[in-house]
Amino acid sequence: MKKEKASLLLVLCCCVLLTAAGCAKHEMIKKDEGVAPVASEPVKMPVKTEVVKEQPVKQAPVSENAAGEVQKNAGQVEDLKSALAKIYFDFDSYKLSGTARSDLVKNAKLLKKVSVGKVRIEGNCDERGSDEYNLALGEKRAKAAMQYLVTLGIPVERLSVISYGKEKPADAGHDEAAWARNRRDEFAVESK
Repeated sequence: MKKEKASLLLVLCCCVLLTAAGCAKHEMIKKDEGVAPVASEPVKMPVKTEVVKEQPVKQAPVSENAAGEVQKNAGQVEDLKSALAKIYFDFDSYKLSGTARSDLVKNAKLLKKVSVGKVRIEGNCDERGSDEYNLALGEKRAKAAMQYLVTLGIPVERLSVISYGKEKPADAGHDEAAWARNRRDEFAVESK
């Protein structure tokens, strides 16, 4: 008996659901009323597709002028590398001496004359002092030279600084003469 009641109840529920779904209101559209398209449905347009054959890209021949210009620029960069003067500093100082300032004026004239390449100013120290101290001092020396070059009209975008501290000695000696040669800024030219 329980099974019959459960089956009857299930059939009754299904009938109620079907009746409720079938009684939904239908909107009637009169013939003389226009129907606007629904905005949420995209209009599908036919798409024409074509098969395109791949063609290899031909590289334009390098003109003799362009090749000559590259060689000229490379030659200018090499000339500039060898022409830029190193500057030297006193012990435990990043102050530019009169000699260093006059060498930087010469370097600035060269940099204005040859405007290719970027210049990296490399700060160096002698072997005395800790690694951290010498790295900081080398950076101050390089920045002092960079700031002076900027005041002489060299664009700051052409300049960068790096400190090597005591890692790249110019002279491996352990006396005052060797130390004096190691307290320096060098100028490295990188082609663009």
